[in-house]
Amino acid sequence: MTSTTYFDLAPEAATAPAAPAPAPAKGDYSHYRVVPARYPGRTVGTLLALLLIAAVLQSVFTNPRWGWGVFAEWFFAEPVLIGLGRTLLLTAAGALFGFILGTGLALARVSRSPLLARLSWGFVWIFRSIPVIVLLLIINNLGYLYETVSLGVPYTSTVFFSYPTTQLISPFVAALLGLTLNQAAFSSEIIRGGILSVDQGQLEAAAALGLPRRRQAFRIVLPQAMRSILPSAFNEIIGLAKGTSNVYILALPELFYTIQIIYRRNLEVIPLLMVATVWYLVILTVLSIAQHQIERHFSKGALRNHQAAPWARWLRARRPAQATAPTPAVRSEAPALRAVPPSTGGEVSVHGVSKSFGALQVLEDVTLSVPSGSVTVVLGPSGSGKSTLLRTINHLERVDAGFIAIDGELVGYRKDADTLYELRESDILARRVDVGMVFQNFNLFPHLTVLENIVEAPIAVRGQHRADAESQAFELLARVGLADKAHAYPRQLSGGQQQRVAIARALALRPKVLLFDEPTSALDPELVGEVLDVIKELARSGTTLLIVTHEIGFAREVADRIVFMEQGRIVEVGTPEQVFNAPRHARTAAFLAKVL
Repeated sequence: MTSTTYFDLAPEAATAPAAPAPAPAKGDYSHYRVVPARYPGRTVGTLLALLLIAAVLQSVFTNPRWGWGVFAEWFFAEPVLIGLGRTLLLTAAGALFGFILGTGLALARVSRSPLLARLSWGFVWIFRSIPVIVLLLIINNLGYLYETVSLGVPYTSTVFFSYPTTQLISPFVAALLGLTLNQAAFSSEIIRGGILSVDQGQLEAAAALGLPRRRQAFRIVLPQAMRSILPSAFNEIIGLAKGTSNVYILALPELFYTIQIIYRRNLEVIPLLMVATVWYLVILTVLSIAQHQIERHFSKGALRNHQAAPWARWLRARRPAQATAPTPAVRSEAPALRAVPPSTGGEVSVHGVSKSFGALQVLEDVTLSVPSGSVTVVLGPSGSGKSTLLRTINHLERVDAGFIAIDGELVGYRKDADTLYELRESDILARRVDVGMVFQNFNLFPHLTVLENIVEAPIAVRGQHRADAESQAFELLARVGLADKAHAYPRQLSGGQQQRVAIARALALRPKVLLFDEPTSALDPELVGEVLDVIKELARSGTTLLIVTHEIGFAREVADRIVFMEQGRIVEVGTPEQVFNAPRHARTAAFLAKVL
């Protein structure tokens, strides 16, 4: 019995499956099959779109009246290509000259010269008002108003050049002038809008670094404004490419006028119009691709993960190996970097300074002396004038009364005997180099890398060679603990890292005085410590530090003197021990009682 049972069960045992897998743990859904959500409405919409496209294509390519044979015959015909070339030339030249003139008009409009601003406004008002066709006809008929175009000395008989107007202004020249003037009027407003979109802090940071106005405009403001300018600018260029058809009024054979001449002769209207349509589509497609690539180029720093344009990656890949060898890895080794020499601090004297914004008095008869190499912390409630005081010291704000001097040299004025002459802005920028400033909101230039942020002012203002400026920049970055972030963009850094870069940027000019306007107020509590550690290290460097802060513990630790302000006046000045432990003024004691 036992044997029979053994042989009956043996085949089953030989073919028995393996032991079942253990049941999945509760909450483990890894063995489930995932079915994507279905959207019937999208499917129906896609099918309808496909049917519509198919119907349009079938109608276009099967209807003999479209005349595709005639289209093919004339698409690359010599007259058409000549007209196309003239259209491209008018578009390119009109856009180039129009935007050059428009940039000048926009800069004049935002300048501090009332006459220039009004002149620019008048130009824009006139040429935006006149229809293009009317403008073309006026320019083409200037010979009726002025027989000759002359160049000479006004109000004298001296003439250097004179030429008949009708011979000088041909239909092509009239078309180019008309399109340029019209384009300049519209592009000026586009560029002005882009300039106004740049944060005011960027202008203040550039001015605080002493960058000349021209460099501020073309290195700092316009590159950032381009992100706002480009979409509208390319819309204008595309409109200009199509608007060249208006020059038919001058009997100038550009693309559209050439097509008109041809179809009036052979009566094949639709096929010839399709020739013009397809060529316009080609032109606008090329412009759209160019717009996309240029926008990517100017998006540097706007995105955390910026990807270079394909042409930029192609150029980078073709560079010689030695040109692309990475340098940051060598320079980012902080222990190998030599220490930056200590700066020589400057003495700050503030005498009887007052400042108002309209009816609001922000500073009232402020007098303060800051010794060379000292660390002075300014405390006070919000609205007491602390930040305005800092901004008057480096002349970002012009005082209404009183004077400020650094090492005995007046800020914003030149002394000659018993007379004070207000300095020109270029001279103020040159003197501002000795007064560095670290802003509350960092104000790093987002389109420049960390390294470029730091070397910009030493190269442009101090005249340093790039190699020397970069070497110093790596030393400063190592000093603030960011040697490995040289080629990152500000948006890729934390707030504390951005503020440390801002400190390095200010130190790159080796200022006599360094101003800190609430350097930690825009930071999370966890990031405050890393910035305060850098400032503590700077307090031992010999640079005169003037710090506006609400960090009482930090002020107690690093300050040589405490200044307490209230309603635009200095209420009390003393050592940290005296002010914090035994304030002499009741208002100081009341303030400290709330914050300690």
